Amino acid sequence: MLSLTIPRAALRSAAVPRQFAAASVRNASTKSIYEAVGAIVPEKREQLAKLKSDYASTKLGEVNVGHVLGGMRGLKCMLWEGSVLDSESGITFHGKSIPDTQKVLPTAADVGHKGKEMLPESMLWLLLTAKVPTADEAKALSSELNQRGTLPDYLNKIIDTFPKDLHPMTQFSAAVTALNMNSKFAAAYSQGVKKTEYWQSTLEDSIDLIAKLPAIASRIYYNVFGLGDGVQKIDPNMDLIENFTTQIGFGDSEGLIDYLRLYIAIHGDHEGGNVSAHTAHLVGSSLADPYLAYGAALNGLAGPLHGLANQEVLGWSLELQKAVGESPSDDQIVDYLWSTLKSGRVVPGYGHAVLRQPDPRFTALYGFCESRPELKNSSIVQLVKRLSKVAPPVLKEHGKTKNPFPNVDAASGCVLYSYGLDQFKFYTVIFGISRAIGALPQLVFDRMLGLPIERPKSISMDALFAELKK
Repeated sequence: MLSLTIPRAALRSAAVPRQFAAASVRNASTKSIYEAVGAIVPEKREQLAKLKSDYASTKLGEVNVGHVLGGMRGLKCMLWEGSVLDSESGITFHGKSIPDTQKVLPTAADVGHKGKEMLPESMLWLLLTAKVPTADEAKALSSELNQRGTLPDYLNKIIDTFPKDLHPMTQFSAAVTALNMNSKFAAAYSQGVKKTEYWQSTLEDSIDLIAKLPAIASRIYYNVFGLGDGVQKIDPNMDLIENFTTQIGFGDSEGLIDYLRLYIAIHGDHEGGNVSAHTAHLVGSSLADPYLAYGAALNGLAGPLHGLANQEVLGWSLELQKAVGESPSDDQIVDYLWSTLKSGRVVPGYGHAVLRQPDPRFTALYGFCESRPELKNSSIVQLVKRLSKVAPPVLKEHGKTKNPFPNVDAASGCVLYSYGLDQFKFYTVIFGISRAIGALPQLVFDRMLGLPIERPKSISMDALFAELKK
């Protein structure tokens, strides 16, 4: 059962999880993820202490009425360690751009598997430690995730009771939340663990949850769509994505496996202000365990202005294809774009809340499409690529967007569709597997640094007017 209010024992325990206690017997040249995270704790705490002592009163900007009324957009008021999003230069993960990570993070080939894309396990390591893992470290993390990936019997029973027509994201969120019964953080907190050690059991929970997300998703996929193996079999010789694609019945699709490696890796973290990441941080700031925090994040991800966008883009693109055919002229595409805009609709997949340049995630997915012969023969992929050239001038002329370039949603769904994964309602679940590798590491940092509960001050319109008259 869910335990939302956890009693706190008077006795404090400094017990160290098994993985930390065993550190001394490991080969010093290859760290476990627990040792690697533990190694950066003093440095990160020192950084925070210096910021507090030397710069606490330094201004980062001013709050105006537009910020209050506009969803706080653009306000620099949240600490997020994993990634930084700049309007011009794009996203960096601990200082590394997407092209950088594609060059330096261990790939499937580096750990002895087919495929050339970086492993999500490698990105998870980078986000947790700010360091690039070795191939051995990435492989060891992959192995650990496999060992933790089996679902408990009670959770399988819960998932199997969901109505088949209950949206997959609703099922996904509920299943993740139900895992909190096994939370190591909740158990440690109830035993009075020291505040400085909160991060350890939070890391344990986070690794457990990331490991189990593919199995949760694949069981939902099987129950709703009748596809996949139905048993979430885990092969210890496969990486995380190989196992997931096999569980949903696409284990023989080398292209989809490699695409999902890239997709999961680059969708994982996108700074902290987006709805899903911010929700995980906000709920986690109350010291809710990672299962409760990420279950809440998934509810935000399910919204049509956030994670649901990729299926909306694909739906619109297929409508376009139906209207203009598989080999339209540029003029036909332009006419359809204008008909969409003049009807009061937006062109989905274009624009971004922060970026004022092409989304580097779109560029990475575009590059993947260019490298795969089967995608060069996909009419919908080719149409989406043509749109990326034709749409920006139309949107500039229309004049109602600050960024007329394609975002990641413009490309992500059409590739899944081309590989035969055409159940639109499942797309956001896949996004949910990915976003965990960004949101949960930040929860570890939140506990590592002892960040306080998030509690911004709100104000009413009457109070705003009163302030403005002063």
